[in-house]
Amino acid sequence: MGPANNNPLVSSQKSSDSGLQAVLHPLVLLTISDYITRHTLRAQTGPVVGALIGQQNGREITIEHAFECATMEKNGDIVLEPVWFAQRLDQMRTIHKSPQLDLVGWYTVLPQSGPTPSILPIHSWILSTHNESSLLLAFHPEEAVQHSAGSKLPLTIYESNYEVDEPKAEQGEDKEMRDGDPPLKLKFRELPYSVETGEAEMISMDFVARGSGNATLVQPRDQKKAGTIPFADKDPKGKQTAKAMEPFNRPQGAEHILSREDEEMIAALTAKANAIKMLQSRVNLLTTYLERLPPSYLSPNSAVNLSRSQQTTPSHPILRSIQALVNRLSLLVPSDTKAYEQEMLSESNDVHLMELLNDVMQSVTEARDVGKKYGIVESAKSHNKKTVDNSSSLGSGFGYSNPGDLAI
Repeated sequence: MGPANNNPLVSSQKSSDSGLQAVLHPLVLLTISDYITRHTLRAQTGPVVGALIGQQNGREITIEHAFECATMEKNGDIVLEPVWFAQRLDQMRTIHKSPQLDLVGWYTVLPQSGPTPSILPIHSWILSTHNESSLLLAFHPEEAVQHSAGSKLPLTIYESNYEVDEPKAEQGEDKEMRDGDPPLKLKFRELPYSVETGEAEMISMDFVARGSGNATLVQPRDQKKAGTIPFADKDPKGKQTAKAMEPFNRPQGAEHILSREDEEMIAALTAKANAIKMLQSRVNLLTTYLERLPPSYLSPNSAVNLSRSQQTTPSHPILRSIQALVNRLSLLVPSDTKAYEQEMLSESNDVHLMELLNDVMQSVTEARDVGKKYGIVESAKSHNKKTVDNSSSLGSGFGYSNPGDLAI
């Protein structure tokens, strides 16, 4: 909070004074990150500016969608193009009619210290033209590159308000009394926010996470390189053995391409593995909490000699929750353990049997293919042998045109 207090555009009032709260949706984060990524990779000039649309229900503002905006320079300041912005906003209102969404704010890239004077023309224009209670979402790129576990999102949401701008008098000096109303200045105040996800957003977020986790790099197919097969082994008629042609028929990187079934299986296994890891970490946390309780809360056999600073502070609500969790474990254990184990063994045997049948069917298919290829080769050999025998029995002169022969 130190840098924020030194910023003249940041209000000194607490965020809880207004009672306003923002609800952020994940699709907004995807839109902003996509815009910043394209803006950076394409080396585009100009600021990153976009609009936020959502709903306002009392003192709660939902930020549900976002779109990028076109800017222009006017009198040395960066402002929005009014005509383009009005048309684009009308299109978004037409698309999002149920429920009806409207402009609730805008976003840009700012440092951690807070708003800068360069954003005041855009914000003042939005306040005077579209929404008097417009929000400002500031994205902090320097926080996005810090991959620390459990860190908050690299953004800050501000509300704006006109406050009295009075210079602070130095200690020991008297404050000058002036007649009339004090001047008002636009200042920003940080708002608390929460992240809310709908069912449609859960589907899209799962698709994006699954696609990024299973993305594979496939190299482009190279042309046939000279020298891969020695020239002495090549047939001048273009005939080569199957082993020699195999490297050319197999596309490069084919073994790294995953099918849709493989991707779904990997995504399901990854989700289950992450769930098991999280469950294990929570169980370890509860175990550590119980082990570090004071000796008076533990049995003599479970007590551990720890200093008072290493012991945890007992919390009766937490202990009651742990006790309730332990009592519910008996509901997860089947009443008839032998029947449960027999059923699990039967299911396991069925799975193994299906795997063996699959291997047998694949072996039969491969053997059938080998038989077909062998039959084709044998029929070709017998046909060539019959052709050679017939030509040799008819004589060397029959069937060939010689000088003076009549063509009948």
